[in-house]
Amino acid sequence: MNRGLVLRLESLVQLRGACQQLRALSCRNAWGAPWRPGHASAHPLCPVLLHPQLWPKDRSSSVALPQCRRLATKEETRRKKKKIPLIRGEVEIRQKMTIEELARAMGKDIDHIYEALLYTDIDLNSLEPDSILYEDHIKMIVQKSGMKYKSAKLKEEKERKNTDAVKPPADPAVLSPRPPVVTILGHVDHGKTTLLDSLRKTQVASMEAGGITQHIGAFLVHMPSGEKITFLDTPGHAAFSAMRARGTNVTDIVILVVAAEDGVMQQTIESIQHAKNAGVPLILAINKCDKPEADPERVKKELLAHDVVCEEFGGDVQAVNISALKGENLMVLAEATVALAEMLELKADATGLVEGTVIESRKDRGKGALTTAIIQRGTLRKGCVLVAGKTWAKVRFMFDENGKAVDAAPPGIPVEIMGWKDVPSAGDEILEVESEQRAHEVIDWRTYVEQQEKLKKDAEVIEAKQKEHRMEYEQKQQKLAHLTWRQRKAVLYKANKHLMFQRPTERREMDENTLSVIVKGDVDGSVEAILNILDSYDCEDECKLDIVHFGMGDISENDLSLAEAFNGVIYGFSVNANQSVKKLADKKGIKIKLHNIIYKLIDDLKEELNSRLPPAVVETTIGEASVLDTFSVTVGKNKVPVAGCRVQKGLLDRKMKFKLIRKGDVIWKGSLSSLKHHKDDAQVIKAGMDCGLSLDKNLEFNIGDDIICYEETEVQQTTSWDPGF
Repeated sequence: MNRGLVLRLESLVQLRGACQQLRALSCRNAWGAPWRPGHASAHPLCPVLLHPQLWPKDRSSSVALPQCRRLATKEETRRKKKKIPLIRGEVEIRQKMTIEELARAMGKDIDHIYEALLYTDIDLNSLEPDSILYEDHIKMIVQKSGMKYKSAKLKEEKERKNTDAVKPPADPAVLSPRPPVVTILGHVDHGKTTLLDSLRKTQVASMEAGGITQHIGAFLVHMPSGEKITFLDTPGHAAFSAMRARGTNVTDIVILVVAAEDGVMQQTIESIQHAKNAGVPLILAINKCDKPEADPERVKKELLAHDVVCEEFGGDVQAVNISALKGENLMVLAEATVALAEMLELKADATGLVEGTVIESRKDRGKGALTTAIIQRGTLRKGCVLVAGKTWAKVRFMFDENGKAVDAAPPGIPVEIMGWKDVPSAGDEILEVESEQRAHEVIDWRTYVEQQEKLKKDAEVIEAKQKEHRMEYEQKQQKLAHLTWRQRKAVLYKANKHLMFQRPTERREMDENTLSVIVKGDVDGSVEAILNILDSYDCEDECKLDIVHFGMGDISENDLSLAEAFNGVIYGFSVNANQSVKKLADKKGIKIKLHNIIYKLIDDLKEELNSRLPPAVVETTIGEASVLDTFSVTVGKNKVPVAGCRVQKGLLDRKMKFKLIRKGDVIWKGSLSSLKHHKDDAQVIKAGMDCGLSLDKNLEFNIGDDIICYEETEVQQTTSWDPGF
């Protein structure tokens, strides 16, 4: 037994010696060091060759050993592939790092960052590895991880050079007289367009849809004396307040039209305020003085309450009594306008770069983007390069108010400009630049400025929202403190799951309670007016109103695609839809509503909102009875409470619904289990008759209770939204 143990020990020692010899040979080939045998073992070595090819036939000979490669460990290989940052307790941070970047800087995994974010007001459902974190959250995460932070030295972004177009100051030596720009303001249907119609001897008013002006019309009127006046006709409807404001911003004189029989109205007051805000002088035109009920003096007195003082009351406002329909005193009004313009000494520089204002803009199928503009400086000619807002134009053609092509437009002249790359917004300032390259520089700068402002506003909104919900999130986290971060995230995800993950029935119910709208208009101002009205919608608790898209031009297949995606309705104002679009809309079940009068469009939209509201249940009382006595009857093994009643009003019909009222409170609603007159079953008990009744629920009656028989009917609800007209 002992001898066997000794033999096994000797074998192990011999194997160890062979391994040492092999390791020495490998090191000799790898590092070039001579191999020296170690001390002889106390036990003889047996020739155990693990790798016979590595052993020389004769140890004393100088035969070259075969080449051997030193193998790297797994740890060394991993370090070569990815350098693991050494955490020394200090993290270099910078503003707006992503989750992935912060995890890399801290030497942590992304899960660690998510777990730390559970202590913030950030919604984890909206985060991805590339989501940006703000500085206060970054610092908090580092501190929660037991580390310190230091701000990275960032290269300061070079301030971008302002390449916007500028307006050089005017040279008084080159100023010359120009026609006055006169805006006609007043309440709807007080005769503004008819006044211009008479001055121009045209039929503008008869062409207006619904008899009201719905665009800004710019006209040049030649007076018999040779003078020129540029008139702006603005809509009087309440929906077009922004248009009237634009009219006064480019005007020199305001003619306030007031109907002699109506007097001062809502838009009259608003027009006066627009003129005051613009600092523009007024001329009062009291229209419809030919009517029997006309009272011009009452109009003048009513205007005193709004600081419009006529000359006969010691003020500086000229008042002219006219009849636009019959053409009475129109020349007197025109002469008063010319006289006031001479007093104002209106002048402009007809040389140099062009300046102007977009009065209206629209898209034309053949001509593309068009703008109606008032030139305020310089002379506009073909080939001029203009910028307005974030678009530009190389002027191809110009047209007057009659659609006739013109070659030049000096200051004070209205003109329609063709050649825009895109449609600018009404009210945008027009500036001429030297070249197309310069126009691109201006547009790039304005786009950059808008992006920076948007980023700033977005950051402010995000910060405000985070502060607003900080306490709410902290309370939620306290309730979930006993869970792991993954469990917390799962709970939050289920609580705030997105609409796309809801069941089809739930999604359909939400769609039914949301009206998605696509708005298309003929000109920019019309779309603006409609959107301004929709902005006043304040009944989200009844039905949500979602503006999916808006723009100018006829209804297109792209509009149908949007309407189909959002289950929306397309509203078109003074635009058309061709037959192919209409057929496709019918096939897809998409509603297209076309209107030429804005208040009819809004009425149609209100009807659509009403159709999305659930019907209201209305109770109609059929009869009333009073409980005079109470008793009980035995039915089987149960005692059923019975009320002895007398019908006071109407009748009790067993088929209808009933409710029990005690001291003004409804304590039961349901059906009757029995209704008897004396001992006979009855279907109907009329007023003045006595009866006994029991309910479908065992409730004890009290003397003095009221029994009401009623009928439920469903009634379509109407939205409480009031657009103001």
